[in-house]
Amino acid sequence: MLAMFFAAAGQAGAQAGPPADVRRALEISQGAIGNEVGEFVFTDTNGKSVRLSDYRGKPLLVSFIYTGCFQICPATTRFLYEAVAVARDALGEDRFRIVSIGFNQPFDDPKAMASFAKQVGIADPHWTFLSPAAADVEALTKRFGFLYEASSGGFDHLLQVSVVDADGVLYRQVYGENFEMPMLVQPLKQLLSGQASRELTLANVWDKVILHCTIYDPHTGAYRVNYALFFEIFAGLTTLGAMGWLIYRELRRGRRERGA
Repeated sequence: MLAMFFAAAGQAGAQAGPPADVRRALEISQGAIGNEVGEFVFTDTNGKSVRLSDYRGKPLLVSFIYTGCFQICPATTRFLYEAVAVARDALGEDRFRIVSIGFNQPFDDPKAMASFAKQVGIADPHWTFLSPAAADVEALTKRFGFLYEASSGGFDHLLQVSVVDADGVLYRQVYGENFEMPMLVQPLKQLLSGQASRELTLANVWDKVILHCTIYDPHTGAYRVNYALFFEIFAGLTTLGAMGWLIYRELRRGRRERGA
């Protein structure tokens, strides 16, 4: 069963490897990295039309769920909620967005999605539950490399959170019913650091330094700013500046001597 791969098949032992259907799902999922996620129109839980392009400008986390799932989808969404809290504590409250998309249409309508969000305890202004048009589901899931199959109990699918960059390009896939926090936070850090590098301003330089110095503490399961790294960077820049000044001074002295 695809949805149970990381909880069950992972326990079968590394020697056997994942089943063939899971390998195929992973290949499709990984092959989607680099895709432009495109422009699709959804309906949110308030009945408002939402476009994927509305989320451009900041990284976006995308998960696919179906509301008729009574165990795996609620559990993975609750864990993602915990991971998002850790990421926000590390990176900032408003640095990225999250959407959960109901792929079982027409059953995952706005009312069902609102009920699912309430059931799993998600009340987050930066997290939206979306219903796509039934005609768009195949193209949409293909763009994200999300493979699902109908089964007697609902659907089998890979447990996947897609990380999309600020320009709408699929950057990373994160797998599992639960995962180590750096698997989600690290790609977000990389994307935010890249955004800070695009325009050289004091605020962006400072943001890049803080992101670089924010590290994961496995003992607490949280991120913190490592000020030792900050001072190492400062010391390194100071040393480079001093070396640059000395080289400049020697060059000027040499020019004066040659002029004499």
